[in-house]
Amino acid sequence: MALVAEFDIDCDALPLVTVAAAVPAATIVLDLQFNHGDRPLFLATVTDGSDTAIETALTEAPDVREWAQIGQAGTTRRYQLVPALSFEEQLGDHVDDLRGLEALATAEAYIERIEVTVDGWRQTGWFATRETFAEFSTFWRENAGFRLHRLSRVGEPESSGEGLTDCQQEALRTAYERGYFEIPRQASLEDVAAELGISASSVSERLRRAQTQLIQETVATTWPPLPERGRVPPARPNGRD
Repeated sequence: MALVAEFDIDCDALPLVTVAAAVPAATIVLDLQFNHGDRPLFLATVTDGSDTAIETALTEAPDVREWAQIGQAGTTRRYQLVPALSFEEQLGDHVDDLRGLEALATAEAYIERIEVTVDGWRQTGWFATRETFAEFSTFWRENAGFRLHRLSRVGEPESSGEGLTDCQQEALRTAYERGYFEIPRQASLEDVAAELGISASSVSERLRRAQTQLIQETVATTWPPLPERGRVPPARPNGRD
């Protein structure tokens, strides 16, 4: 079953991170044009932030050789950027496993959205299998930083959350997708903890709190009160239990 994931890759060597850091008020969404050899053209859609500040940051960015504004609508501008570096040149000093990076380009996955942040990239992607996503997330955990925000099966409706915190939702989704709730279990607390980058005890606490919250907000509201402890409920008129 295919999965959709939203996650952060924390690596300040990724393209245009210096631009996002220079103009934090701007939202920068990046498209890569892979039909241009080892240096794919960038199409950057920028919303908000000062025009002058953005264009100054693009001019000074070490990974942008040249840029041109190709459209504008209100506070949204679109730029075509010619990179100054290949991905290998850009990430070579920061990512130890360059062969693994090249392998990601042929994985059964599609990155639908890239938002450039001050720390790296926030991506939304489609992954053919759980194993494909595990390989992708493992690579970035070992070579940079990786934080999962959302993981769901394709076509699965989004949960309203029922009052859960973001961390609790993340723990529940990850445990569910890894098979922690299956019978028999396909993953341990330690497996879920490794996926989230926290301790097993923290995962256990988040799952317990999330389950308690869901019970309180759903089925618990329909339950009749239990009899007081120490009191025997009155017998029914027909004498049956």
